[in-house]
Amino acid sequence: MIPPFEPSTGLLPAGIHGATWEELVARFGWTPHRLALLAGLKAALDALRLAGCQRAYVDGSFVTAKETPGDFDGCWETNGVDPARLDPVLLTFDRQRRAQKATFGGVLFFADGPADPAGTAFVDFFQRDRSGRPKGIVALDLRALP
Repeated sequence: MIPPFEPSTGLLPAGIHGATWEELVARFGWTPHRLALLAGLKAALDALRLAGCQRAYVDGSFVTAKETPGDFDGCWETNGVDPARLDPVLLTFDRQRRAQKATFGGVLFFADGPADPAGTAFVDFFQRDRSGRPKGIVALDLRALP
C-alpha cells in the first residue's frame, strides 16, 4: 500500500512501500502525461521481468505530488537476471542515459550500483531527498505484473 504524501513536502513518507502495478497506476496516473510515463515504465518493467528480474523500485518526481514530472527514475535488483535476455537499452547509461529516456521515458539503474562517489547503492540513495532527508520509494514485485 502506498501511503499519503507528507503534506509539507509532497514526498512519500520514509521507507520502501510495496505496491502492485494497479496500485501504482491508480495512485500516480492522474494526468495523461503521467499515464504516458507509466506506459514507458511498464514496457521497461516487462523487459526486466522477461530477463528474470523480480523487483524494481520507482523514485523521482514521478512518485511525488508534482503535477508534471519530467520522467521517472528507479532501480532494479540484478539477482537472477540473465543479461543475455535483457533489452540492451537497460544496460546503456552513456550520453546521460538518452537511450533509456528515448525508449522508455525514464531511467532505471542497478539497485546495488553506486549512485554517488561514496558508493551509496541506488536503492538507498533514492531514499534521501537532495538535502539528505529520508523519503519514500515504491517497490514493485515484477512477478505480479499484469
